[in-house]
Amino acid sequence: MARVEVTASIAGIVLRLEAAEGAHVSEGEPILILESMKMEIPVEAPCAGRVVRLHVAVDGAVAEGDVVATVES
Repeated sequence: MARVEVTASIAGIVLRLEAAEGAHVSEGEPILILESMKMEIPVEAPCAGRVVRLHVAVDGAVAEGDVVATVES
């Protein structure tokens, strides 16, 4: 099984988590929502699989390119 690192496409604050560790996600399904410039930006699963680790928490700051989750396909 391959592990894929999911990265933030924009700097922001983690507004909410849409998937928990251990959850199965479909390709394109939101894993978490970032707030940036008063907009909600979904961070989506790049492939179908299981979320093996969330590297962020609600209200945590992330920079563009930061790894926010790991999905095992």
